Amino acid sequence: MSSENSQVIRPLAGPLDGTITVPGDKSISHRAILFSAMAEGTSRLLGVLDSADVRASIEAVQALGAKVSLEKQPDGSLAGGVEGWGADGPRQPDGPIYCANSGTTARLLMGVLAPWDIEVRIEGDESLSKRPMRRITAPLMKMGVNFEPAGAETLPITERGCRDLKAIKYNSPMASAQLKTAVLLAGVYADGVTEINEPSVSRNHTELMLPEYGVETTAGERTARVVGPAQMHSCEVQVPGDPSSAAYLACAAVMKPGSAVQIENVSLNTARTGFMITLERMGADVTTRRTGSAGKEPYGIISAAYDAGLHGCEIPGHKIASLVDEVPVLSLVAAHARGLTVFRNVEELRAKESDRLDAIVNTLTKLGIDAWTEGDDLFIEGQPGFQVPKGLVLDSRGDHRLAMTWSLVGLVGNTPVTVTDFDCVNVSYPDFLRDMEGLVK
Repeated sequence: MSSENSQVIRPLAGPLDGTITVPGDKSISHRAILFSAMAEGTSRLLGVLDSADVRASIEAVQALGAKVSLEKQPDGSLAGGVEGWGADGPRQPDGPIYCANSGTTARLLMGVLAPWDIEVRIEGDESLSKRPMRRITAPLMKMGVNFEPAGAETLPITERGCRDLKAIKYNSPMASAQLKTAVLLAGVYADGVTEINEPSVSRNHTELMLPEYGVETTAGERTARVVGPAQMHSCEVQVPGDPSSAAYLACAAVMKPGSAVQIENVSLNTARTGFMITLERMGADVTTRRTGSAGKEPYGIISAAYDAGLHGCEIPGHKIASLVDEVPVLSLVAAHARGLTVFRNVEELRAKESDRLDAIVNTLTKLGIDAWTEGDDLFIEGQPGFQVPKGLVLDSRGDHRLAMTWSLVGLVGNTPVTVTDFDCVNVSYPDFLRDMEGLVK
C-alpha cells in the first residue's frame, strides 16, 4: 500500500464522553439515489451520506440521464433533489460507467439497467474488479438480461437489458442484500411476481423503501417479492445515521476505560443492529432506544459505555448477515474479552473490499492475540489488558472497515500505531478520526 496515505494513530488523551451523530446510512443513501433516478418526477432527499461510494452512485445515474441537485449541508450531509428518468428510461451513456470501489453501485446498477434496451459497460477500481459479480448476473440472465462476457465472474462487464423481462422465483445460495435488491429492481418491470428467497436474513432497506416509490412489495423474514410492471414515482427520503459507522464509536467506548457515549438519530433497523446484540452477549454496557422513524426505517439512540467484564461468546452463522460489516471491529472487541469468541460461517468476509478474514487473523496475531480459522469459522482467544507492541504498522489493504478498526488499536491502546492507506475511510466515514477525537473531554 502507498506510504504517503499512512496515518499515525495516537492513543486518545482521555475517555470518550458525550453525544454525537454519525453520517447518513450508506446503504439507504445508495438506494435513495438509484431509486429516485428510476422514478417519475423529482424526489427530495435529506441526510444523504457524502462519501466516495455514494458519489459513485450519483455519477452513475447522472451519466444515465438523471438530474441530481444535491448540496452540502452544514452537518456534512447532502440534501436536495433527484429528477428521475421515469417511463422514458435511462439514456445511453457516452462511455463506461465507473463505479470506483463501490460494490453496491455496481451490483444494484445491474438491476436498474435490466429492463432497458441500452448497452452499458460497468467498470470498477482494482479492488472492485476482484469482487464476485456472477451472483448478480446469474439470476438477471434468467430474467432475460444479457451480459458480456456471459460467464464473467468479475468486472468489467457489459450489460444489455431486455424490455420483456420475465418474473422469476429465485432461491439465492447466499444472504445478500445487494443480490436481492438487483433482482427486485429488475422485477419492478417484469410482468408478474418476482420472488427471492434467502437462506438467512439480509438487510431489508429495499423492501422498506420501494413502497414509498409506489411499488407493491412483500417483505418477509427471508423472502421478498415485488409485483410488476410498476411505475415508480418520486417521494421524500430522510436518511438516518449509519449503524455501521456508529459501531466503531460504540466499540471504542466499550474498550476505552471510563468511556460513555450516546449516538443519536442512527438507524435501528433490526437487520443492521446485530453488532449490538453481539456486544450485549459479550457483557458490554450497550442499549438502544427508538425515538422515531423515517418512512418505515426506525431510528433512535445507541448508548455504549466501558465495561471491564467483557467475555467471549459464539455468533451463529444465521446471524452473520446482520453484522457482516462489523465483524472486523467486533473481532477487536473479542481480543479485549476474556475467553473464546467464535464467529460461525464468515466466508463472505473473503469477498469484501479485501479478504477481511485473512486480515483479521494476521493483524490480531501481530497484537499477540491467538486468532485462527477452521473452515469458514473464525476463532479469537481474548486477552484482557493486552499491550500493543510499539512501532506497529497495520495494513488497511485499502479497505475502509479495516482502516477504522485498526485505528481503534491506536486510539484505545497504549502506544501509537500506523495505519496504511487511511484515506480509504472516505468511502463511508470521511470525518471518522475527527469525530473520535472530538468525543474526548
